Amino acid sequence: MLTLVFGLLYLVSGRTVSSQDVTGSRFVCNAIPPGAEPGCGYGPTGNRVQSSSPVEDELRNTIIQLRETILQQKETIVSQQGTIKELNSKLARCEASADEMAQGKSRGQGSRRKEYGKNTMGDLPRDPGETIDQLGKTMQTLKGRLENLEQQSLRLPSTNSSAGGASALTPLPPELRELLRQRLGALETQLLRKVAELEEEKSQLYNETAAHRQRTETALNSLMERIAELEKSNNAFKSPEDFKVSLPLRTNYLYGRIKKSLPEMYAFTVCMWLKSSASPGIGTPFSYGVPGQANEIVLIEWGNNPIELLVNDKVAQLPLSVSDGRWHHICITWTTRDGFWEAYQDGERLGTGDNLAPWHPIKPGGVIILGQEQDIVGGRFDATQAFVGELSQFNMWDRVLRPVDIMGLANCSAYMPGNVVPWIDANVEVFGGASKAALEICEDRAFDS
Repeated sequence: MLTLVFGLLYLVSGRTVSSQDVTGSRFVCNAIPPGAEPGCGYGPTGNRVQSSSPVEDELRNTIIQLRETILQQKETIVSQQGTIKELNSKLARCEASADEMAQGKSRGQGSRRKEYGKNTMGDLPRDPGETIDQLGKTMQTLKGRLENLEQQSLRLPSTNSSAGGASALTPLPPELRELLRQRLGALETQLLRKVAELEEEKSQLYNETAAHRQRTETALNSLMERIAELEKSNNAFKSPEDFKVSLPLRTNYLYGRIKKSLPEMYAFTVCMWLKSSASPGIGTPFSYGVPGQANEIVLIEWGNNPIELLVNDKVAQLPLSVSDGRWHHICITWTTRDGFWEAYQDGERLGTGDNLAPWHPIKPGGVIILGQEQDIVGGRFDATQAFVGELSQFNMWDRVLRPVDIMGLANCSAYMPGNVVPWIDANVEVFGGASKAALEICEDRAFDS
């Protein structure tokens, strides 16, 4: 009986083994790609053999897109954190600058203005108005970016799918949302406080700048008034005619100019006081030039030549000598009739002559220059012909004065200003370093004597 049972068991086991050998069944292990779900069919090369269903494929694609969105949001959050750190750094520098300026108030107004001159924001502009505008723009930009980040971050991907296969988004927990709102509100409050502080600082700086500008303008006005007073005091001689013109150097840029212009004249008398010791020759006490004729009237002592009178570029030599460094009164008369001329020194007539530009009228509209000979009207001076010394009481008449009148002028017994060119301060301007100074010629001449 036992023998029969063992035989049956042997037969059954032998058939099973042979059956397995015949079918050749065996287990095969294949690699699953990273991220693949177990149980999905993949071939030996790692490629998926078949898809479960189109819904599962769409769900997987949605999951991949959501994962990319999360990565992008992570990068955005990192960028926003950098921006927040940079803004916090700038705000810290603002606070430090405000503390320094608050401390500077106790050290006086001067030090406060010095602190205002510093650029406490590093890369912000120095003007508080521009600083406030830039902070406002930065705040608005940051607020917009944070609100955008909040809108994007308040939603996280969900693996649930709708009936149509589209993914559904679930909101963040209320705690995280409230935390983000609190951070945004705190940052906005801090920025608004800093902007308000900068506005107040701008107002204070504007007020101080306006006050400083007012003080500066007041000081400048006082200085200008003082300068005007000094100029007026320099020109406010006891009498308008009691001054002299000094031409101390032989140059081509020191000269005086008579503002009045001459009319057409058929005779003239020129009188003046001279003081010079220049050599050789005292130069040109005065010259009158008109367009087309620079030597319409010239009185000159040039080099070793005697003093000469030029009328219409015609020359007459005068027997005068005034280079001894003392004041001398000279008068020159001329008439177009026969070109007759006279030369007076210290009231005495020393010479006469005729045929000096006879029947030539003196042309109007020219320029009278004191101390220089004109090569063109009003300019092109030659330093070798410049007058060196002092002159005063330059007067011109459109007639020939009588000898008694000239004597009265020379001995200070008569005062008779020129009817064409009177010697008054308002008629004379100086250039190039020439100067005007107070002088009472009769007293000074008496002192020299």
